[in-house]
Amino acid sequence: MEIFVEVARQRSFSAAGRHLGISRAMVSKHIMQLEAELGARLLHRSTREVSLTELGQAYLEPCSASVEQARQARLVISQAGHELAGGIRIQAPSSFGSEWLADALARFALLHPKLQPTLHVDDNLLDPFKHGFDLSIRVGGIPDSRGLHMRRLAPCRGILCASPVYLAQHGMPVHPEQLLQHRCLHFSHLTQGNTWHFERAGEHLAIDITPGFSSNNGKVLHQAALRGLGIVYDTSFLAWRDLLEGRLIPVLTDWALPLNDFTALYPATHKVAPKVRALIDFLVEEYQPVPEWDKALLAARLI
Repeated sequence: MEIFVEVARQRSFSAAGRHLGISRAMVSKHIMQLEAELGARLLHRSTREVSLTELGQAYLEPCSASVEQARQARLVISQAGHELAGGIRIQAPSSFGSEWLADALARFALLHPKLQPTLHVDDNLLDPFKHGFDLSIRVGGIPDSRGLHMRRLAPCRGILCASPVYLAQHGMPVHPEQLLQHRCLHFSHLTQGNTWHFERAGEHLAIDITPGFSSNNGKVLHQAALRGLGIVYDTSFLAWRDLLEGRLIPVLTDWALPLNDFTALYPATHKVAPKVRALIDFLVEEYQPVPEWDKALLAARLI
């Protein structure tokens, strides 16, 4: 059922397999078994896309609910019998820490009243050992991860967008090179400097933008975009609600931006502290297979 839900979201056996960490053949096998058990065809297959049949569409909602209930049940079991106590220090990027992690961490602390979490939000790549962090959440590849284990938490999906007012005044770009005629709102911590990278059907472009406004904090740029200042290199976890409600409009949707991941880094010891392990498991259950912000955008076909 979980595989079926993922195929329905991705509209692709291959994409679902990549997301779940299994082969396309294994995805197909499970779907065929599910259809055989139900005695109904759930999916139309073609060389270009997978789509839901009428019965598949009817089955998707209760199936999704069952998968979510199973996820919650696994979480309850994983936390049962473990009384976690003491301090735990976590570092996370500023925007993600305030927008999403703070709420998840508060709910985790409610499950474990004797736990004393400390959340430090900072977009600098601080050394976990030097600063005494039990868990560091970062974006993308980590060059200094010797002595650390890394576990994927969620996608960090870049998205270009602008306000309707800005686009009405300056026009909608149809090619990345046209960004050179627009005011670009730039996240100064991008590892590529002032270069924005795009890909479409095997074609790669690198556009050296001149930032019309830059900041080391994504929420600052997001707010500037809402005010109509320019086209922002935003993230789906930050922009999702404004995209759904029309306050921001996606730009250059035919082109893909580099896809990074939020990753959890923790000391590579033989025995990981139970409170660290439990928090990582909690966050994995919270954000996988698809985090709430991307679920909403996928449902609205905005990504």
